[in-house]
Amino acid sequence: MNLKEELQALNDKAEKFRRKLAAAEAREDKAIIMQFKKEIATVTKRIASLKNQQSRQLNKQGQEVKGLKFNRALTKAEQADMGKLKKSVKGLVVVHPMTAMGREMNITVVTGFAPAKF
Repeated sequence: MNLKEELQALNDKAEKFRRKLAAAEAREDKAIIMQFKKEIATVTKRIASLKNQQSRQLNKQGQEVKGLKFNRALTKAEQADMGKLKKSVKGLVVVHPMTAMGREMNITVVTGFAPAKF
């Protein structure tokens, strides 16, 4: 299971615990309330850990991509025929500003990174 799937599963589990906690509070069942509060705390802690790990991975990937020698913004024509561009430029990595890596790298336009000028 990758990080994204595990994070989604934990978020689902936390939401389920919150619903059950609300039901237990409506019944005023103190033992069950304490149990679900503990469960929510442990799941929340695990979620924070996974988000931190995911952020570190994105940062590492971003540093690797920024380490490539050449980068420039891609024109609309190049974006339209991305397959042709990727075949012509060896080692090209395209980063879109709306992806997680693009947000992490703070880019504003679709940018191509490559080991050589293209």
